[in-house]
Amino acid sequence: MQWKNTRSGYGLVAIALHWLVALTVIGLAILGLWMVDLSYYSPWYRSAPFWHRSVGLALFAVLLLRMFWRCFNPRPGQLPNHRRWELNLAALVHGLLYFLLFVIVISGYLISTATGQGISFFGWFEVPATLTGLPAQADRAGAVHYWAAILVLGLAALHALGALKHHFIDRDDTLRRMLGLRSRQLNSSKEKQA
Repeated sequence: MQWKNTRSGYGLVAIALHWLVALTVIGLAILGLWMVDLSYYSPWYRSAPFWHRSVGLALFAVLLLRMFWRCFNPRPGQLPNHRRWELNLAALVHGLLYFLLFVIVISGYLISTATGQGISFFGWFEVPATLTGLPAQADRAGAVHYWAAILVLGLAALHALGALKHHFIDRDDTLRRMLGLRSRQLNSSKEKQA
C-alpha cells in the first residue's frame, strides 16, 4: 500500500488519519458522557477531565494535519455507480463533520479556559487561555460542545450506514478503499484469469 492516495484508492496516511479521528471521537464521546456524572469524591473526578482535554487537544492537531493532507493530496476518483445525490449527500456530511469537529474542539477550549486557567497537554506543556471572561462562557460553550457532539455522533452514524450500504447492497469499493483492501473488480478479474 502506498503512503499517498491514488486515483483508485486512499493511501496509508489518509486511512490512518480517518480511523484515528473516528476512534478518538468515539472515545472522547464515551469519556465525556461518563465524566459529567462523576461525583466530587470519585477518584476519576480530576483525571477524567484531564485526559478528555489532553486527547481533545491532540484531536485538534490531528484534524489540522488531516485537513492539510486532504488539501495537498488528491482524493481518489468517484466510483462509476455513485449517483449524484449520493455524492452531494456525502460531501455535505463530510463538510458538516469537519465543521462540527472544529466547533467541538473550540467550544471545549472555551469551557476549559473560562476561568483564565490554561489547559495542560498530557502534563508536557500548557495551552494558555486566550479568550476568557465572556458572559456565562463555560455554560454557553458547554451547551454548544454537547449539542455539536450529539450532531457529530448522528452524522457519523449516517456516514457509517452509507458505507455499509455501499459495501453490502451496492457491493462497490467505497468501504474497501477506506479499509485499504483491494478492489472487488481487481479480485474478480484475477479469479477469472486463474
